[in-house]
Amino acid sequence: MSRSRAVLISSALMLAVAAPLLAGCNEATQAQASANEQAVVPDVGIVTVEQKPRAIVRELPGRIAPTRVSDVRPRVSGIVVERLFRQGSEVRAGDPLYRIDPKPFEVEIMSGRAALAKAEAVHERAVQQARRINLLFKERAAPEVEHEKAIASEREAAADVEARKADLARAQLNLDYATVRAPIDGIVGAAQVSEGAIAVQNETSLATIQQLDPIYADFTQSVSELNRLRRAFESGDLDQIAPDAIKVRLVLDDGTSYSIPGKLLFSDAKVDAATGQVTLRGEFANPKRELLPGMYVRVRIEQGIDSDSVAVPQQAVQRNAAGGSEVYVIREDNRAIARPIRTGPIQDGLVLVTDGLRAGDRVVVDGFQKFAAGDKVAPQAWTEASAAAQIEPNATPR
Repeated sequence: MSRSRAVLISSALMLAVAAPLLAGCNEATQAQASANEQAVVPDVGIVTVEQKPRAIVRELPGRIAPTRVSDVRPRVSGIVVERLFRQGSEVRAGDPLYRIDPKPFEVEIMSGRAALAKAEAVHERAVQQARRINLLFKERAAPEVEHEKAIASEREAAADVEARKADLARAQLNLDYATVRAPIDGIVGAAQVSEGAIAVQNETSLATIQQLDPIYADFTQSVSELNRLRRAFESGDLDQIAPDAIKVRLVLDDGTSYSIPGKLLFSDAKVDAATGQVTLRGEFANPKRELLPGMYVRVRIEQGIDSDSVAVPQQAVQRNAAGGSEVYVIREDNRAIARPIRTGPIQDGLVLVTDGLRAGDRVVVDGFQKFAAGDKVAPQAWTEASAAAQIEPNATPR
């Protein structure tokens, strides 16, 4: 075999071996190009901005307070002989709570009855004497002075009878007061005295009763915010809510919402000079006694209606280098651009936007890590349900 022929055969063999390798490289390059093309246009979740009426809700700090509080004190002095209630139980107005030794008051009643009987006997004798003197006076057998004296004696005896009746009524009242009763409905707290203790009239605190259903929530709002609301009402930016239609809700300290809405009772007519706050009060039904005096709560109150509000999910709002708020808006050519906005309060996971967006704008909510400003993206409709569905499959079991 000649040398040139051997070279040709060797070249042919090399080409035969290299051809599949080159074909594989071309396929890999095309796949990589296709992958790069898909990576250049990432999928992002968007929402389309809508204008619609929304209630302007303020979340304010507050504390729970009882509707009525009664400090139970004795109305007579004496030795406590019996406690008639269970501490922490619910009582009704008129239920007996304590019994003070009644014997001294029973003796007073006996004495009062005797004094009344004596006064009635004296009065009866004075009546008879006045009748006799009157007959003699008519026959001119008795002087006028005696007649006048008999009439005065009769009146004095009658007045003494009324005085004795009042003493007897007072003694009976004291005997009734020896049984200390609940002045209001509510929950009675700890017993402040025990059997054998001396209860001093109007001084010794026996127990405290708090009415918890309904119950109050006292909360505060800055006077500057109230003034802004007032100006918004006057300018027409917000529509007022009728006082009887204002909704008030509670958020408990663990973040859960209280199931029963309340009503706004009043707004204080003065401003606290130390804090610049105005106190407001709401009333709530409390059938299960879930709300207790002193609890810290957040009060959500509707204070106006924005008839053409714009809102986006909270996660759509980003912070720029200057610390301002911005969102990424998808243009018609599907490129994402940053747009600065002015924001209002956050309500139910939505940020109210006061400036920078209009109806129809497409705002990015999810997928910020996939693109930079100016990149082309593939917008996909976003909902909270779809976002949860994307997160759940990737969650690792504990």
